[in-house]
Amino acid sequence: MADEDRMRADSRAGGGSSEVPVSHRRPGVTAGQPRIALRRLADSYRRRRWAVTGLAVFACVVGLGAYLGTRNGPEPGDDLAGRSGVPVGASRPTGFPGVEGRTGDAGPATPGLRPRQRPPSPDPTPSVSAPAVPPAPSVPPALSVTRTEAPGEIDLTVVGHRDWMHWGLRGTSVVRKRGGSGEIVDAGGRGARVGWDGNQELVSWRDGTPERSVRGSSNGVYTCGAGNGFSLAIAGSGEPRTVQLYAGTWMARGRLDVRLSTGGPASTVRLEDPYTSKSAQFTIRFQLPKGARLLVSWTVDKVFTPHCGNVGLQAVAVR
Repeated sequence: MADEDRMRADSRAGGGSSEVPVSHRRPGVTAGQPRIALRRLADSYRRRRWAVTGLAVFACVVGLGAYLGTRNGPEPGDDLAGRSGVPVGASRPTGFPGVEGRTGDAGPATPGLRPRQRPPSPDPTPSVSAPAVPPAPSVPPALSVTRTEAPGEIDLTVVGHRDWMHWGLRGTSVVRKRGGSGEIVDAGGRGARVGWDGNQELVSWRDGTPERSVRGSSNGVYTCGAGNGFSLAIAGSGEPRTVQLYAGTWMARGRLDVRLSTGGPASTVRLEDPYTSKSAQFTIRFQLPKGARLLVSWTVDKVFTPHCGNVGLQAVAVR
């Protein structure tokens, strides 16, 4: 500093040049430049350096992305392509692991097929189906008919807990079991029906309709002349059934024909008295599938008098 002051003093005193020696000047900075200008210049250099660095980083990221985008499948010779069985350049749908080409499968997948599809085998393995279950054996129709003497008193509520019918309570009217199964059908028959109240058998019930309760009725109906009579039908249910038929004759021979609507067994039973009346209880046992019917016909087979030889009908019951 002392040397510099002396030089400045000598310059002023000698009136010489004011130029400072080159060795004491700072490059690019004049003696009167303020310090703030130096700070701004340094900040400008720093910002340019950051900008250049950011551009370089961005260029690297763009180049890396472009490179990764070109690798959308395994390269030829890649071990993964050889193991998965997928052609080079083909992408596998998401969610299906590369198991098509493993040992034990039907072979590598054919290009263009969806995952897990296979071309048909030239010799397909025959499918093994479960043996057919044989149908349950059907019950063969069954039928039997017996005749016994009619009891003096008949309780239809007891003997016909499934269904029953009574004829002749008032004229030729019919009374049925209230809430019965409806299995009995009056199918009519040839000849005019006539009411009668002189039967020896007395019939009672406690569950009838339209007559709810009756005790000791001797009523019934009859029809005269050979070939005339009554026809009934009883529906099958698949279960064994027993039918009780209460009927009689007066100076005639009656014929009871029983058969099945499905064909098969049939039976005929006769009852006669040439001189007076005769009654009987016919017991019919049968078994038929649903939809089939037991067919019953009670007719005059022969008359022994010109005065209305006939067959009569009181009641029928099913249990």
